[in-house]
Amino acid sequence: MDSEERNNETNIHLTHTMELNDHHPATDYLLTRLPDSMLEWIENNGYDLITVCNLDGRVLYISKSVYHMLGYKAEELIGISVLELLSPYDQSLLKSKFSQYSADSQKVHLSIRNKEGKYIWAESVIGRLRDEEHAADLVVSVTKDIQDKKEAEEMMIRSEKMSVAGQLAAGVAHEIRNPLTSIKGFLQLLQAGIDRKEEYYKIMVDEIEKIETITSELLFISKPMTDDKKMEMISELLNDVIVLLRSQAKLKNVDIYMDLDKEQCVFCDRSQIKQVFINLIKNAVEAMKDGGSVFVHGRTNKGSIEIDIVDEGPGIPENILHKLKEPFFTTKKDGTGLGLMISNQIVEKHHGRLEIYRNPEKGSTFRVILPTKQEY
Repeated sequence: MDSEERNNETNIHLTHTMELNDHHPATDYLLTRLPDSMLEWIENNGYDLITVCNLDGRVLYISKSVYHMLGYKAEELIGISVLELLSPYDQSLLKSKFSQYSADSQKVHLSIRNKEGKYIWAESVIGRLRDEEHAADLVVSVTKDIQDKKEAEEMMIRSEKMSVAGQLAAGVAHEIRNPLTSIKGFLQLLQAGIDRKEEYYKIMVDEIEKIETITSELLFISKPMTDDKKMEMISELLNDVIVLLRSQAKLKNVDIYMDLDKEQCVFCDRSQIKQVFINLIKNAVEAMKDGGSVFVHGRTNKGSIEIDIVDEGPGIPENILHKLKEPFFTTKKDGTGLGLMISNQIVEKHHGRLEIYRNPEKGSTFRVILPTKQEY
């Protein structure tokens, strides 16, 4: 064996030995407790907040990263109820769930009050774990600050809402002009001293109320979204949306029909779910370049309500169906590509689903599935 072959054999042996030594000691080391100096470094430089509570929500341990997120020192919060730092809505959410958490982690969005009294948005992964040494069940959570993400989402939603308001303005102006013309005519008749004043007054009041309804719905779009969930009558909510969109539909020679049970209710935030249906029905109207009909059907199905928005347009090609919920993807020349993505996000936050189908003969169906009762 020459010198080069011996060197190669030695290198192979050394590499194999290093691989073995790298594997076993490293694995053993990672499975053991980290040195205190490393743990201290992680504590001081980490931004994710780690909390351990008993089943009553009393804080037993909280990582030093709480200072970065909330401005508190860790020792200030030991022994307090974690519920004291949450918004009233989130307090009731966690109270009802504390005893139910399992080792299977659950993700929740929470509003947490910092030391300055301002609420920030956070995302927590929470699980219930057993401490065998002390024979106690504990609730462990890892929380991260998502305030910037939330603010970016809100800006994006506001941008889309303003875009929708602008697109609807022409139809709304047309719809308002008709009752204004009627009111002007009746005022001229009254000026001329015509009889039947009471009848004319009633008609004028009805026309003014029609204008008020349309403008209030248009103003609703420009308002910031709330986050106030309660039981809402789905028929009332959709009626408001159709009042707003019917003017645009008329301009495009589209009729909107609704078939809903008046007693159907969903647990939702009214402003957010209205935004979903504005986006979906508006899309359905715009899909029909030569006029047609939009059908809004509702049915209850095993603890949820399904609302179908069906159009008679050309239908969505099968090869792009899966892309429709992606940000900035749009098939419209002047579309933002945000409407469906925002709608999908809102529905998912309500523990629901948005499904999209190409109809067998013509058109598309957008199905919104929402729970009929409160879910966390």
